[in-house]
Amino acid sequence: MLAETNFTAAFPVTEPVVRLRDFSRSFGANTVIDRLNLSIAPGEFVALLGRSGGGKTTLLRTLAGLDGVSGQDVLIPNSRAVVFQDARLLPWKKVWRNVALGLKGPGVRERAEAALREVGLSHRIDAWPLTLSGGEAQRVALARALVREPKLLLLDEPFAALDALTRIKMHSLVLELWRVHRPAILMVTHDVDEAVALADRILVLDAGRIVAEEHITAQRGERGDVGRVLRQRLLGHLGCEVTSEHVLSAVDVGASIVTFPQGASA
Repeated sequence: MLAETNFTAAFPVTEPVVRLRDFSRSFGANTVIDRLNLSIAPGEFVALLGRSGGGKTTLLRTLAGLDGVSGQDVLIPNSRAVVFQDARLLPWKKVWRNVALGLKGPGVRERAEAALREVGLSHRIDAWPLTLSGGEAQRVALARALVREPKLLLLDEPFAALDALTRIKMHSLVLELWRVHRPAILMVTHDVDEAVALADRILVLDAGRIVAEEHITAQRGERGDVGRVLRQRLLGHLGCEVTSEHVLSAVDVGASIVTFPQGASA
């Protein structure tokens, strides 16, 4: 069952990190976000699915503070960070300087090095970005985001360009870092299996509105049965017609979804 456990027990009622009430965004006559309501609790891991053009990028830009929200009921924390699909490293700065970019106060290099150790890159501290693999570059981007201890971490399809095995490793790393630092996370993804594997809650955005919301209370690593049912339902919300014989969870086939130790949970 998806909702046997009381969701508020895992995330007690408190002031949300993110809150949007009747939020809208238009470009000329085109309404991209239409009276959207959204809240994200401290430490919650939320995945956002949606078809291209459904408003995901516009919503993420709003939460990242890249677009103005004048006159609208929007609450976002000052402490926030974004990891994009492209690591966006500065090639003329060594790895540790990319992580330290914008940091202030004492011990900047030490803080950057500690963040790189957390993502398994202590041996690449003085490397140049162009010598990194795709997975290493995304690890640097994660270190750069988390060294700031953000209350909100936005992930914009950060694993989409990685090969399948590297993506699985990055899933594990993100969960490990999330458990240590406990930011609220909103992850934009097109991968239903990835959303089911990682998130506490999954939202489907279509035509600028949230058309479906699923809470997952099963522990990570024990989502096989739940995942099959939920995957089919989510694909339906995304406009994909599937039959039960065609629905194979990635847990079954060992692809696109990270395998966690039995009983592992946030």
